[in-house]
Amino acid sequence: MNVKPLFKLMVEKKASDLFFAPFAPAKIKIDGKIMPVNKLEMTPKMVKQAAFELMNEDQLDRFARELELDFAISEPGLGRFRVNVFQQRGNVAMVLRYITAELPTLDELGMPEQMKELVMLRRGLILMVGATGSGKSTTLAAMVNHRNEKTSSHIITIEDPIEFLHPNKQSIVNQREVGLDTKSYGRALKSAMRA
Repeated sequence: MNVKPLFKLMVEKKASDLFFAPFAPAKIKIDGKIMPVNKLEMTPKMVKQAAFELMNEDQLDRFARELELDFAISEPGLGRFRVNVFQQRGNVAMVLRYITAELPTLDELGMPEQMKELVMLRRGLILMVGATGSGKSTTLAAMVNHRNEKTSSHIITIEDPIEFLHPNKQSIVNQREVGLDTKSYGRALKSAMRA
């Protein structure tokens, strides 16, 4: 089953998520409401095929070992999508989340001025926690974008998966994806301390 036409539907309808589960039609989430895309009940084989078509060979191997996988894909002309594939009740299921191509700003997110000051500090650790869909990735992207626009520095992100793509502006931004560019957060962090 080719799921790529549904990516366009997501963007057109401003859907945040696309769900695939066996014995149900594909569903999209628009403004917090989940609704079917069509009436076609997907078989376990259809869902598995849809998920596996989005994976490369390494990702297929990792999924076979771990029974779950997060990764991001780019669809030209549409943007990026974060993909979560997992096993549930012995079958493959998948959720895709649309990632807007535009980098958010801290002002657009309504963040306080202290956030701008915090992200400009030379040293420190920022922990971003919250429920799924609460805006953690978007807030972090806005923070990286702010620093990238305002100062000349070397920014290294360690992500799983990379969601927002940061072009070099005033700073050099290196984005490392766990599983693709590094074996673990720990190893990447150790390497970043030396960069």
